[in-house]
Amino acid sequence: MMNEFPGAFYRAWHEIAQQGGGTFRVVGLTGTEYLELVEAAGCKPEDYSPCQPVGQHRIWERIPSGRVEPRAVAKAIEEVKHQDTNFRLDGASWTNDRSWVKGYEGVLNPMNQLSALFHEKVDPLLKAESEGRLAVPGTSPSGGSITRQHRYRNALLHNLLLQSSVFRYWGQGRWTDYAREIYRRGEAILRAEF
Repeated sequence: MMNEFPGAFYRAWHEIAQQGGGTFRVVGLTGTEYLELVEAAGCKPEDYSPCQPVGQHRIWERIPSGRVEPRAVAKAIEEVKHQDTNFRLDGASWTNDRSWVKGYEGVLNPMNQLSALFHEKVDPLLKAESEGRLAVPGTSPSGGSITRQHRYRNALLHNLLLQSSVFRYWGQGRWTDYAREIYRRGEAILRAEF
């Protein structure tokens, strides 16, 4: 539940607790708990229906199987846009009339920059490690992974936190101050520790 309805969120949980503490009728659970129950019932992730944004299939059908690379994707996107001038990738809110991009460059650019810096610093290390060309400093000789290192997890945490739509959604004020600080810390980690 998003933060638009904090009062209703708390009230719903209170009512569940008063009506048997979640032991019958309505039970509160997280998304992860729900998926665990679905899998315990015998479903596997490969059984789930594919989910993708409306119209995204129009891009994938133009890309040869196994050739998903940036240039091929960019070319497919341009082809779809040329064929359909109403085709957009900047998304929309639930009202389907608001751009998630226009007017939010001050929020989105730092998100993109931190993500790019993360991949610039980390991807070569992950590749070298997977090919056995990298003895990862700070790990045991038995083959500890860079993904278990504090520096990696700390950089990943900042990168993922900054990707939250809440920073783009509010777009100004305290939330953008939070986003700037997360960006600053994430960049410092990536520059100093990688």
